[in-house]
Amino acid sequence: MLDDHHQTDFRTQFVREPANLRHYPALVLNADYRPLSYYPLSLWPWQEAIKAVFLDRVSIIAEYDHEVRSQRQAFRIPSVVVLKDFVRPQKRVAFTRFNLFLRDEFCCQYCGAKGDLTFDHVVPRSRGGVTSWENVVAACSPCNLRKANRSLRHSGMHLRKPPRQPSVEEMHAVGRRFPPNHLHDSWMDFLYWDAELES
Repeated sequence: MLDDHHQTDFRTQFVREPANLRHYPALVLNADYRPLSYYPLSLWPWQEAIKAVFLDRVSIIAEYDHEVRSQRQAFRIPSVVVLKDFVRPQKRVAFTRFNLFLRDEFCCQYCGAKGDLTFDHVVPRSRGGVTSWENVVAACSPCNLRKANRSLRHSGMHLRKPPRQPSVEEMHAVGRRFPPNHLHDSWMDFLYWDAELES
């Protein structure tokens, strides 16, 4: 039996590289049938999903048509699994480059461009600006070069919205709008059932 620390590590290890998920990834749901994470979407390679089934850590909710064989038997590959024990959602969003881009919806906070992104300190570090949620924004390279080491006022540039630390709920909401390239049909009910309906 693993201790709690290892249990938590095991349940929250998701594959971020789509290349590792080309063949039959499994969507991982918390015990309340919601994805553990929307971005990155909580996915395991099929090998991890089958291992978790054998260790009695998950139940299979849906399967692919494809089978894998051991020496003694054949198994259908799980496409959706649900954890048997509930994992408490994270309370805060890690300040990472990826999460910063996600918060800013993968677009420049000065001009709205979607390509060639880097990040910019609103108050430059040379002027005492810190690296924090409240002072760093996604910026395209041209805007970053144009603003350079100047304040917003001196550069004549404007932010689309003031930067701030996002909540986990806000990040989930943004993450739903940026699904990964691979979405299996059997995942759809579990990805969108808790989204607010359009009025």
